[in-house]
Amino acid sequence: MSIVTRFAPSPTGYLHVGHAFSALIAWRRARDAGGRFLLRLEDIDPVRCRPEYTAAILEDLAWLGIDWDGPVRAQSEHLDDYAAVLEQLRDKGLIYPCFCSRTDIQRSVIASAPHGPDGGPLYPGTCRDLSPAEQTARAHEPHALRLDMNKARIAGLTFEEEGEGTIIAEPAQFGDVVLARKDTPTSYHLCVTHDDALQDVTVVTRGEDLKQATHLHRLLQALMGWPTPVYAHHPLLTDASGRRLAKRDRAMTLRALRAAGVTADALREQLLSGDFTGYPAG
Repeated sequence: MSIVTRFAPSPTGYLHVGHAFSALIAWRRARDAGGRFLLRLEDIDPVRCRPEYTAAILEDLAWLGIDWDGPVRAQSEHLDDYAAVLEQLRDKGLIYPCFCSRTDIQRSVIASAPHGPDGGPLYPGTCRDLSPAEQTARAHEPHALRLDMNKARIAGLTFEEEGEGTIIAEPAQFGDVVLARKDTPTSYHLCVTHDDALQDVTVVTRGEDLKQATHLHRLLQALMGWPTPVYAHHPLLTDASGRRLAKRDRAMTLRALRAAGVTADALREQLLSGDFTGYPAG
């Protein structure tokens, strides 16, 4: 089987060296194996995603020497695909509308309530048992769509993590996770699993901060009959103080480094060496 990897940034800011590290790992993995490397834009957030950031991503990757196969898939152009998945889950009785605001949830959760992988309290299920009549009567109100974990749970699911072997999937840790938001008709979890299946991705290389999400993604794959790729989560780059590099670190964006005179060859060599020590701010 030919290897297919992908890089899927969100155009909510300029690429930093952490993004470049992740892209290079996936790109080199595909190129060394004679496989395919795909570029996907996770641009479903209509507020934070901007065209200028999309253009900058393409420019920065090209500067770094990274090419991709086939057209770039922009998720915002395929919302009907995700709506179709939600409809299938609805037909199976696995999702329900949630009319709670964040404030409502915070007020209804006690301090000792269990928390999810993101550190926030698990949703207490306030809207889970609304009758069909109540759901219909309130359909005009803003609402999210949540996965009913009690109904969706499947025992015995596993996934393969490179370097660790077989991992038992534990999606229940996410509780009744949101699959479509009030202001966005889909979610990261739904889009990423759908697109990996649609694009025949065989190896998912991404930062270890997304490792826990794999447990939920494995459940969605099972519910929808999608294949499960191999996962390879890599360590995150940090600065000298040990803080994770993020979009707020403007001095570490590829654009800033390029303006400061750092060459693509030098940056690529340092990142792929596994010994990134950073550059002084320009």
